[in-house]
Formats: sequence, structure tokens, C-alpha cells
Amino acid sequence: MEEGTKTKKTIFVSGIGDEVDEGVLVENFSAFGDVIEVQIPPAPTNPSQPNEVKHRGFAFVTFASPADAQDAIDNMDLNELNGRVLKVNIARQLKAPTEGLGNRAIWESEEWLKTFAKPLDKSGGAALRAKTREGAESTGDQNEDEEDNAMVE
Repeated sequence: MEEGTKTKKTIFVSGIGDEVDEGVLVENFSAFGDVIEVQIPPAPTNPSQPNEVKHRGFAFVTFASPADAQDAIDNMDLNELNGRVLKVNIARQLKAPTEGLGNRAIWESEEWLKTFAKPLDKSGGAALRAKTREGAESTGDQNEDEEDNAMVE
């Protein structure tokens, strides 16, 4: 299955309460079609309470068809589940891979540079730099002549 196709079948459900688990989501969302998978990302565990399992308040539900996913969105968005209002929409992939980058700018990665950066001779940067150097050199020569004239007077 292509990754783009899977994305259109997967919905993002936010606003779920702590008591909601995979079974509750399957029970509520299977009315709109065949549910293939339910993922509820776990929250970081509290070291003082290692047996307490919580989730982050959102889930991903994958359906057998994109039409089923759209039906679930149309019917469950802004509806209540166990007293909490849900926000339901199509799940989207992250725009760019962020693994391993940390606080570095995206253009510092070799992969980004290979894809988007132009060689200096094709970007027009080399000509611009040469033009700037020529202008700086001619301005510098004029300044030296003016200084020489000022000393003579």
C-alpha cells in the first residue's frame, strides 16, 4: 500500500479523554466502516507512578477505504465522546523529516542541500560576488586618492 493512499484512509482524532482506549474508539468509529488499525500514542511516563498508563489525548484511526474515513470525519467532528468534544480530520504526514536534526536549521542537512541548493555558478551568486568586489575595489581606490590629496593640502 502506498504511503499517500494510507494517509487518506487515516484520520486524526483529538480531544479524547483519559478513559478512552482502542476498544472504545473501534466501537464508536466502526459504524462508519471497517477499522483496520487504531493507534493511541502514549504519554511520557511519570517516574513516581510507573504503573499509570496515560495517552497524549489524540489517536489515529485507519479505515479500509477513504470513503469510510470521510464518513467518520463528517459524522464525528465536533461530536462528544464520553463528555469530551472531539476534533476529527484527515491525518497528515509531517512536512519534512525532523529526526536527528535537533535545533539545526533544515538547510544544514546534506539531504536538503542536495535537493534544493544550486551550485554557485548556476545561482548567479558568483557573478554578483565578482561585481560587488569590483565595486569595492574601485571605491577603495577613490578613497585612497582623496586621502592622498587631503594630506598634500
